Amino acid sequence: MTSPLPIRVRFAPSPTGMMHLGNVRAVVMNYLFAKQKHGTFILRIEDTDQQRNVDAYVTGILDDILWLKLDYDEGPIKGGHYEPYFQSQRTSIYQEKLIVLQHRDLVYRCFCTAEELDKKRQRQIALKQPPRYDRTCLHLSKEQIQENLDAHKPFIWRFQLPEGTIQIHDMARGTITFDMKNFSDFALTRQDGSFTFMFANFVDDVVMIISHVIRGEDHLTNTAMQAALYQTFNVPLPMFWHLPIICNASGQKLSKRDFGFSLNDLRNAGYLSEAICNYLAIIGGGSFEHEIMPLDELVKAMNFDSLNATGQVRYDIEKLRWLNHKWIEKLELEDLTKRCLPFLQTRYPNQPLNEQNIASLLKALRTDLTMLADAADVLQFYFMAPEIDNAQLQEVIPAEFITSLKEIARNNVALIASESSAQFVDKMKQDAQKQNIQTKYLFWFIRLCLTGKAHGPAVHELIDMIGTKEAIKRIEKVIAQ
Repeated sequence: MTSPLPIRVRFAPSPTGMMHLGNVRAVVMNYLFAKQKHGTFILRIEDTDQQRNVDAYVTGILDDILWLKLDYDEGPIKGGHYEPYFQSQRTSIYQEKLIVLQHRDLVYRCFCTAEELDKKRQRQIALKQPPRYDRTCLHLSKEQIQENLDAHKPFIWRFQLPEGTIQIHDMARGTITFDMKNFSDFALTRQDGSFTFMFANFVDDVVMIISHVIRGEDHLTNTAMQAALYQTFNVPLPMFWHLPIICNASGQKLSKRDFGFSLNDLRNAGYLSEAICNYLAIIGGGSFEHEIMPLDELVKAMNFDSLNATGQVRYDIEKLRWLNHKWIEKLELEDLTKRCLPFLQTRYPNQPLNEQNIASLLKALRTDLTMLADAADVLQFYFMAPEIDNAQLQEVIPAEFITSLKEIARNNVALIASESSAQFVDKMKQDAQKQNIQTKYLFWFIRLCLTGKAHGPAVHELIDMIGTKEAIKRIEKVIAQ
């Protein structure tokens, strides 16, 4: 009895833009599947389109995957048995496979220009016909081909699709049958001689012995055409899983106009990598006993044998915000502090940042954070004294109490330095009660003096956070008005 082939999956992004949520969900699912099945997770950079590639995006992809903590087994930097892992360095491999097709007369030169192809496409659409290549160049004679070559007319190589039907197996949808009459002969090369995604992607999956191809629903058409190549080369097809398209609240495919479309949006706003991976793993993935799970628990919890065959999942930013808040609560205080520091440095570049002080502040205020960037607002009182006038006081405190509260504060503020913040608060409470002023108004008044907000941590804690001198200075500034 033969043993099953080893599980090998790949994430194969193109460095033509920043990572978006669809990319991130694909890499998360490939990672989780490989880990659960004790397989190999490969990172491969599909950079054959030199006109659209940007080196910075390659660096960005590697940085994003590192930030997401989705460690790959083979790929750039790490290497592996099937290196190189940049398609631009694998041209000779694709050329060998193209020669095989040329010798078998399964490809042909296409000299049609982009303008000619566009005219044909527009005409087909006007006639309510599906836009497909009409095989004009398939029927060129040897003489016509040679004449075009002698004239140095640019060309591409097209693959001649076979007739009939082709089947693939999808992990969510089961068996899918494609009738090849609904597809047109597709390009294997570009006019500059480079190889297209369609061909290079197929060749690499075969050469790297990829057992499962996990990618977005928008690749379903590509899968049909690549399945024809598998059949032509007489190699076994991998198992496929076409992930549902991520849609916005209106049911439209997520786009650049939607916040969170790019991973960069979320990183800059202070979403945690743990929350993002957690969210993308559980949306559209069935029911889970617990929703807050790190990667190792997600590996165990995912049920890849019972996947939903849906074409789209809804992106719920509020659910992501909730998950992020929960993850912030789970972080060790030291870790949370280090993650908040960059956001504080950006907002307060000229202020000294003492990690120990920031940690103390976050310990008391972390429940107010939904995103890491919130730390800059939540801790603003620490770095900047509030500007409070009587009008602002009267927005939350009855006007008839304000003069009395100022007088009580004036009489007791020195206790902060001579005794303690706790004794200052106790004496203020006693004096307020004597004048029938509710304690809540007293606390609101002091917090407004210290932070500009009526609600927040206990008053004595705030004084200790800000420091004795600064607390006295802020209170005296308000009572002097």
